[in-house]
Amino acid sequence: MVPKEVQDNSMKHASYCLFATALGTCGIAWRDGSDAAALLAVTSFQLPEDSAELTEARIARISGAETRSEPPPRITAIISRVRQHLHGDVQDFRDITVDLAGVAPFVRKVCEAARQIPAGKTVTYAELAATLGQPEAVRAVARALGKNPIPLIIPCHRVVAAHGKPGGFSAPGGRVTKAKLLAIEGAVVNLCLELTAGTES
Repeated sequence: MVPKEVQDNSMKHASYCLFATALGTCGIAWRDGSDAAALLAVTSFQLPEDSAELTEARIARISGAETRSEPPPRITAIISRVRQHLHGDVQDFRDITVDLAGVAPFVRKVCEAARQIPAGKTVTYAELAATLGQPEAVRAVARALGKNPIPLIIPCHRVVAAHGKPGGFSAPGGRVTKAKLLAIEGAVVNLCLELTAGTES
C-alpha cells in the first residue's frame, strides 16, 4: 500500500471529534474540501490525555476547529480501525490519507519514512537517519519525530533508541505510552534501561 498525502490546505475545512478506545479518549482531526469530490485527509491525531477535556482542548487547538463535528464515513472507518488496533487487533494504517502540509519539509520526510515501519517492528533513530541517506542526522530525526502531528497512524512510536531503550515520545504518557503501543503490536522495549542509563540515540 502506498501512503497518500495531501500538501495543500487551501479552501479546506478543519474538523475534529473525540472517541473512546481501550487506552482512553482519543481525538482525530481532518480537513476536507468544499465539495463532495474533494479529498479528505487526517491532519492530526491525539492520544489520551489525563482527561477527555484535556484531549479535546489539545486536538481543538491543533486542528484550528472551533467545535466538535460528527465524523464523515471515512473518518468513522478510521476510528473503528484505531479502536481495533488499541484493543489488540493490530491494523496497518499506511493506506490512510494524511495531510502534512503544516510541517517542515524535513519533518515530512522523516514521517514518510516512519510510515514504512510495519507493526511489530522497530528501528533505531540511527537506522532511520541512515535510511534517509543522512546518517549524521540522528538527533534531527529524533526532533522531527517529536513534531509528528499524527502519532499512531504515522507510527513514530516504532522508532527507538539504541540498546533496547525506548527513547523519547512526545505524546501524553511519554515513554510509558510508547511502551504500551509497542506491546500491543508485539514489539517490547525495556523501560528499566531508560531508568538506569543515560539517554543515547
